[in-house]
Amino acid sequence: MKGQEIITSSGSPINFKNYLIVKGLATNTVESVYGDVMQYINWTAEENIESENCTYNDVIAYVQYLKKRKLKQRTAQVYVGSIKHYYNWLIRLEKIEINPVNNVVIKGVKRKTLYNLLNKKELESLYNDYSIKEDSEACNHNKNKASELANKRNKVMIGLMVWQGLGSKELGGLTVEDVKLRAGKIYIKGSRRSNERELKLEPQQMLDLMEYTLKTREEILNYTNRQTTTLFLGIGQSSAISNTMSKLMEKLKKQNKQVESIKQIRTSVITHWLKQYNLREVQYMAGHRYVSSTEAYKINDIEGLQEEVDKYFPI
Repeated sequence: MKGQEIITSSGSPINFKNYLIVKGLATNTVESVYGDVMQYINWTAEENIESENCTYNDVIAYVQYLKKRKLKQRTAQVYVGSIKHYYNWLIRLEKIEINPVNNVVIKGVKRKTLYNLLNKKELESLYNDYSIKEDSEACNHNKNKASELANKRNKVMIGLMVWQGLGSKELGGLTVEDVKLRAGKIYIKGSRRSNERELKLEPQQMLDLMEYTLKTREEILNYTNRQTTTLFLGIGQSSAISNTMSKLMEKLKKQNKQVESIKQIRTSVITHWLKQYNLREVQYMAGHRYVSSTEAYKINDIEGLQEEVDKYFPI
């Protein structure tokens, strides 16, 4: 180790932290991963093993060492994930060809939660059945106008949730420039957790989206006396998208009692995509940095699993 650098066996200092930063990891995550890897390298030195030459069995031996320290399974998994970054870095440097951590699985770790998925008809009904008009006649004119503007905005947001699989942060990050009406597409910026992508808009959502971007949004700006390029605006005192999403989800839960959360809606959308497109296409559409993140959604496809059971184990 030299300063903040990991030194390979060739003796040349190469900054491992820069590699992690370029991959999009947060600063505190970079420090955590670096510390985990240094602990692993120190262990290999004590065992008289070159860390660059470690095999699958050597990594398993390290996992056993961690277990003897009575670490929780989840913590051991985090350590293994950090080591995987280290070997991927060495592959990038062409120091090694195969990552010995690839097939290491920590048993007993709770996997991604299964969701009660919404089918395509239920997803589209969230959009088609969402009422724009205010139900209550007791509201005064100003409140009624604000409610109607909010509902028009909400319907456009629902469309982007059920057809493009957007989450609350992505909806809040959209700007007017991201909507490509002529091309019939929408651009979603990347973040440290997701990749950028450009997705096709469905014909069903085009008219409402066009009306919102060209008319409704301007009315909301005038009503709230704000100036911003943000696509979706709050109408109350707070402009935070979290408040808007909370109120919207409350309405959707009343509309369909099967609705649980925006994560459930996104999971439903991605799971349906996996039946229609190949894995890499869905990875792009979902904005996942790693294909393993997309593969994790296969566990939610109970219908697909049942088809496999019926195929190979018919009653």
